Amino acid sequence: MKMTIGNFLFMRLQQVGVEHVFGVPGDFNLQLLEQVKEVDGIEFIGTCNELNAAYAADGYARTKGIGALLTTYGVGDLSAVCGIAGSLAEHVPVVFISGVPPLYAMESRLRVHHSLAEGNFDNVMNCLKEFTVVNTRLTPNNAVEEIDCALHRCWKQKKPAYIQVPSNISYLMVDVPETKLKLELPASDPERLESSAKHIANLLNRTQRPALLVDIEVDRSGIAKGLSLLVNKKKIPYAALPTGKALLSEVHPLSLGVYMGEATTPSVKDVIKASDCLIVTEPCFIEGSPMVFPGGLPIRAHIYIRGYSVTVEKEVYEGVNAGDLINRLIDLVEASPATSIQSTSPADVFAPRPGAVLTQIYLWSRMGRFIRSGDIVLADNGTSNIALRDVQLPEDTRYISQLIWGAIGYSLPALLGSMMAAPDRRHILFIGDGSLQMTAQELSTILNLGLRPVIFLLNNRGYTIERFILGMYEVYNDIADWKYSALPQVFAPDVKAFTAIVKTEDDLEKVLAEVENSDCACFIELRLDPEDAPEALKTFGPLTAELDYGPRGPQHVFDKPRVSTKSD
Repeated sequence: MKMTIGNFLFMRLQQVGVEHVFGVPGDFNLQLLEQVKEVDGIEFIGTCNELNAAYAADGYARTKGIGALLTTYGVGDLSAVCGIAGSLAEHVPVVFISGVPPLYAMESRLRVHHSLAEGNFDNVMNCLKEFTVVNTRLTPNNAVEEIDCALHRCWKQKKPAYIQVPSNISYLMVDVPETKLKLELPASDPERLESSAKHIANLLNRTQRPALLVDIEVDRSGIAKGLSLLVNKKKIPYAALPTGKALLSEVHPLSLGVYMGEATTPSVKDVIKASDCLIVTEPCFIEGSPMVFPGGLPIRAHIYIRGYSVTVEKEVYEGVNAGDLINRLIDLVEASPATSIQSTSPADVFAPRPGAVLTQIYLWSRMGRFIRSGDIVLADNGTSNIALRDVQLPEDTRYISQLIWGAIGYSLPALLGSMMAAPDRRHILFIGDGSLQMTAQELSTILNLGLRPVIFLLNNRGYTIERFILGMYEVYNDIADWKYSALPQVFAPDVKAFTAIVKTEDDLEKVLAEVENSDCACFIELRLDPEDAPEALKTFGPLTAELDYGPRGPQHVFDKPRVSTKSD
């Protein structure tokens, strides 16, 4: 059948589950914005800038499975690169669409705006090649095949794809398939699947101390449900690396908590180290590993499960789909009796003291009881995600944080994306003042769309995580102290929103009681001492300084008198 290139692109996005495309209008993509309106089941959500659009698409994809953004050439594309790089680092499938100059202009090397005015239209494409698994420029001749290929590779590899749509071709008619696009992983090789499953089942059926360590690939490969069934049948205790938090239930008796190598709670560390059959899903090691695993690689896995291969006792089985493998193992393993291993205990519960200054230790103890089953919790980099690592989340809680790429400000636009993907779930955001100031304008979009998140703004007057690494009292870790509680009124004066400033423990209790019954967006500013931090951050900071600056770094002389290098 016949269809315009633009309509085909948006129809295919809708068919794979994308109902919202985030972005900023520009003259090279306005024709595409007109075409979005012509396709049922998909709409454009304008953001305040392209970086925020990329973050929103990322948050959307983490919640719904795949996301998309739309920018205009050059200035728009490069503004979004930081967000796209984060999606690549954390294996998030995002379709990045760019409206670019007319095809004839690029082929004739004309000098146009939003370019470097020297006729080179490959430079932006080359830049995006570093951060995407697909780079393509559509033409009337290749559009249909390239669109389908980009969507397949984006979803299968769980990484961004970049599609340039020249502004003068999106309304051209082309022949398109009548069949719906389905995103499916290749089936496993039957023999490799059966051999690997029997190999693993034999190990598990004779093991005395099995254990499982999970990371983000459990989510990206869609095997969380299957793993839960497997650990329940075989009674396998499990822990998560920080980037795999809450992918399996944290309140299950088999849950050990978060595993951080030598920095882990002894009861958790001992189970992992003592395992005679350790199963590991593909982990994403970051520089935290040398700090908490000084012996080098932290894992001595007997079974190492990746997306499309598995290693069992050093034997590699290629062509094995992780989902197929887990399902076969559920059939093959023998059921085990209940284990005596119990999960780590929740944090101590503190009673509020009238007039007592709000502290980090009280805050996070209380937040563990405020979060409820079914919530989607987002935490920005810094105090929030470090503290929440040790907060036991309820059943069916989804946790979103960007621990690998680590861009501060990510979480507020990601909140927009996640809320558009799952509007019926309560969303709770924890974000520091330094992070909020990076992307604060997207609060306007959230409020004006009528979304109703619960946002906790941790105001500790600067970059607390950086203070504990270096420069506790230095001005470079200070930021301007905004009137944060006024932002909802500034950004959306006609939208109802609950705001509050919390300074004490009993203030927090009163505010949380109001938030529980609120029918609108809630923005709560938490006033905290700049030198107060979760215990884990107090440990993380000095270790990071040693890693970053070495034994002769400034962290060793900050508490000593400094010798001036300036002349009198």
